[in-house]
Amino acid sequence: MMCDAPALAVRIVTEGDLDVPLPGRGDTADRFRILTELCHRDISTGRLVEAHLDADAILADIVGERTGFGEFWGVWAAEPPEPMVTAERHSGRWELSGAKPWCSGVVSCTHALVTARDGDQRRMFAVDLQQPGVRPERGGWTAAGMRTTETGTARFDRAEARPIGAPGAYLERAGFFHGGIGVAACWFGGARKVAGALYTAAGRRRDDDIAMMHLGAVDALLAQGQAILSHAAMTIDAAPDDIDRARRLAAQVRWSMEQIATDVIDRVNRALGPEPLVHQREHAQAVADLGVYIRQSHADRDLVNLGRLVVDDRNLPEARCR
Repeated sequence: MMCDAPALAVRIVTEGDLDVPLPGRGDTADRFRILTELCHRDISTGRLVEAHLDADAILADIVGERTGFGEFWGVWAAEPPEPMVTAERHSGRWELSGAKPWCSGVVSCTHALVTARDGDQRRMFAVDLQQPGVRPERGGWTAAGMRTTETGTARFDRAEARPIGAPGAYLERAGFFHGGIGVAACWFGGARKVAGALYTAAGRRRDDDIAMMHLGAVDALLAQGQAILSHAAMTIDAAPDDIDRARRLAAQVRWSMEQIATDVIDRVNRALGPEPLVHQREHAQAVADLGVYIRQSHADRDLVNLGRLVVDDRNLPEARCR
């Protein structure tokens, strides 16, 4: 049976004892550990909980507030050329109108942080989704991967909203990049989940040199991923407000974790063949979920940006061009 990811995510957030440190406050490693474990259990559920935790961190960063008891938040910040959401001020209140695609938890979320266009500027708003001016729409998701994340389009018709910081505040802070590394921690948890099938099968294949080769490689890859996250957490806690360092670190970690996840999927498939993909529903779903999830990476474009950051960052000895 397919996991009801939204319902489980809501229960984890609103009914459990979820206590996750904010990034950059000295316990970032514990935050990344929790995100990893959530996606190790179920990738879609972990992705939805991560969005709620990211909203909590954004609110704390920008306005010094936290999400409320019983609330389940999304962060809806996709900005395709069309459609778009616009923000206008009428009689002292802000209102959002338009359509926002790629909204995960579009039905289950009670609140969301939504980016909208305020003239020619991008601005973030907090929206109570239970008001009449908000209409969630499902549909259009044909992929098997991440199909249980309830991703759809949110339509706003003069929905009341509260601005979170000045225009650009969402992007112009180190915490934006810390959040991006949190997503990479989720990718790592997904890679661990996919790798589980190989670890389980290993005892029956001890004399299979090819399976042992791939198991060794996967084990080393996961150790590498853990080391990367540990280093990232220490770096964030040492300089929580350094946006330049955070920007470069996020690009490094996200690209590295994408490579690890991609290689783990490939090696597990090559070691075990089609059997777990066609007979183990949970494993097949995890492979599909992770394949879609890591496409939140901008792939080669991120490497181009990282290369430019390296050239521009002349304060670090290792960044100097020789």
